Amino acid sequence: MKFARDRRRCTGWLFEAKKRYGLCVLNYIVTSNHFHLLVYDTGAPRIIPKSLQLIAGRTAQEYNQRKGRKGAFWEDRYHATAVASDNHLAECLTYIDLNMVRAGVVEDPSDWECSGYHESLLQRQRYRIIDSERLMHLLGMEDERTMAEHRQRWIQAKIQEGNLVRETIWSQGVAVGGEAYLKEIQTQVGRV
Repeated sequence: MKFARDRRRCTGWLFEAKKRYGLCVLNYIVTSNHFHLLVYDTGAPRIIPKSLQLIAGRTAQEYNQRKGRKGAFWEDRYHATAVASDNHLAECLTYIDLNMVRAGVVEDPSDWECSGYHESLLQRQRYRIIDSERLMHLLGMEDERTMAEHRQRWIQAKIQEGNLVRETIWSQGVAVGGEAYLKEIQTQVGRV
């Protein structure tokens, strides 16, 4: 998805998954070859897998049809990592926001259009993907302005630290959180 229109179509399918299935999106970024989603599990059965099937499937179908291609579009199936809703949630949010900065494509996450960070800066209401109310509640923030200020501070701190390396805990781990949270997830799925 090296062209912006392909990334925008993927984002469009993300919006459709929110409308169609009630997917609760806390953050996202669509890059040139993958996307990251931070979603809240509402407990409703199969929302996340159905949503990912819609987003990935329709994005691939449209791209392959337009390019006259056949075969696999995505390299692998999705990987899910459970994240505790404490300071780990803020770290995950920031990690996603910094994806294209880490890749060296942009200097600031606000420069990447197909992302939750860009959406939150614009504070758009129409075609909104992020569930700001839920995110504010989980982060203990009172309003969107305060949340945006915190996000900007978290991002600037990571950039100033020079801490922009890929962290496999977010993309390969089963769960990220404190000891009690990891034990809870381990009980639910049988491993961490």
